[in-house]
Amino acid sequence: MFEVLFYILNKGMKFIESALNRDGEAVFTRAARGLMSLIPTPLVFQVSGLWKPNHVLCRENVVPASEIVAVEETEIDKKQCDSGKWQKMSKLHAFTVHYIKRARNHRWRCSEITFWCIDEQLCNQWIQALKELLDSQKSRPKQLLVYINPYGGKRQGKRIYEQKVAPLFNLASISADVVITEHANHAKDNLFEVNIYKYDGIVCVGGDGMFSEVMHGLIGRIQKDSGIDQNNPKTPLAQCSIRIGIIPAGSTDCICYATVGIIDPETSALHIIVGDCQPLDVSSIHHNNTFLKYSVSLLGYGFYGDILKDSEKKRWMGPMRYDFSGFKTFLSHQYYEGTVSFQPAKGTVGSPRDKESCRTGCHICRQTKQLEEQQKNYGFEHKEVEDEWKVIKGKFLAINAVNMSCACPRSPKGLSPAAHLADGSADLILVRKCSRFNFLRYLVRHTNQDDQFDFPFVDVYRVKRFQFTSKHLEDNESDIKDVGKKRFGQFCSDHPACCCNLANSTWNCDGETLDSSAVEVRVRCQLVKLFARGIEIYKDEAAYNSSSNELLS
Repeated sequence: MFEVLFYILNKGMKFIESALNRDGEAVFTRAARGLMSLIPTPLVFQVSGLWKPNHVLCRENVVPASEIVAVEETEIDKKQCDSGKWQKMSKLHAFTVHYIKRARNHRWRCSEITFWCIDEQLCNQWIQALKELLDSQKSRPKQLLVYINPYGGKRQGKRIYEQKVAPLFNLASISADVVITEHANHAKDNLFEVNIYKYDGIVCVGGDGMFSEVMHGLIGRIQKDSGIDQNNPKTPLAQCSIRIGIIPAGSTDCICYATVGIIDPETSALHIIVGDCQPLDVSSIHHNNTFLKYSVSLLGYGFYGDILKDSEKKRWMGPMRYDFSGFKTFLSHQYYEGTVSFQPAKGTVGSPRDKESCRTGCHICRQTKQLEEQQKNYGFEHKEVEDEWKVIKGKFLAINAVNMSCACPRSPKGLSPAAHLADGSADLILVRKCSRFNFLRYLVRHTNQDDQFDFPFVDVYRVKRFQFTSKHLEDNESDIKDVGKKRFGQFCSDHPACCCNLANSTWNCDGETLDSSAVEVRVRCQLVKLFARGIEIYKDEAAYNSSSNELLS
């Protein structure tokens, strides 16, 4: 007969005897469950170094097998063996289970439990059974290609990877080939040269700009290998099966925040280790049958484009440049004339005005995937459906198209709170010309719980495709106006005696500038996949604290 020490560092730790998780997946293999039946009760239980005998485990306490990070044999501390009742026992054998522990605000941490017993064979059986269980989870990556931007944000990318991420990858037996980028588009160009198919995923350490570079390289490589011309906007694109992981280390980490719920390197690393998979819509941007860029978060013209253009001249200020340029752009209060035409997303469930946000296991995103698979089975995936187009002309302070909420710590709801990550549509937000005071009211609502679309000068539509052409480009058809523009600049139609209004703005494409007066944008449903699971939702804060490993449907 032997006794087992259940050493636990978290009061919410959950352990299973023979139950199944909600997905019907056994938390331990049959062999492991058989071993569990050999353990007598009562068990000896230790919390924070205090011995508490005769503590019986509850069947409701569960650690899902999918959230075990690693299992390893452990050497017993001699001081522990020589203390108390353990003095009477023979040599102890132990193994440690490293698992995910949930904290507040979607933060994950790697915690551990150590099991002791005097039976070496039993200990080895447990280790073998648990390792076989982890090996059977095919979604977990074994080999990764990592790109680190050493210059992004506060220039902490390399340090963050080496101190916070690499130790976790090593613990989980994940090998990584690391590339330190030396110039712009280094990662993008490299992805066209390396053998990407030997990797289970590609990880970028940096901000949204670094993610965009890796995404463009991956999508471009897949299309090249598939013989697909990206310049043809009507051509369906090949989906990328290789997942992308994001380790946040930049000035802006909007994509990480909107898909994980927090900007935290360790949390993101753990999502990669357990092999999470979150499909993501991507918008392709073309001009005159020429491919320009891809976008996954914000494609903004006017206000957000002007902020980015001005901030690019002030990179020496660091992240503070966005605040300075934002204030300056708000005071300038520029508007732009143009024509927006769009194709409503009729087959999409939900509306931009919904109160429910996209979360883990989102039923709307799942339905979209099911519909896409049905269309593929019946051979309809390549058929171009020409629904009715709507056309809006006017003067706009901002034209924003978002494929996700674009939430961030300063704006927890984002630009469009009900936008979905993988429903095959984008939310098109049109902010018409209004007073500075009203525009300020609109901006302030991004930081509180009020409806930011509840203004007469704001319109929002869920679309599959849209086009924009600036009035300035339309006017250029006249040779006379072209000459006048070159000599005198574009005169404001409302104030002929001044030049207060600029002719064109710049597009803010996921934090990168894009100069084009006319664009065509199409949403590519679930084109890429991330090592993420969407933002998890908990029933309430009390349940969250007391049940930190709650399984989600």
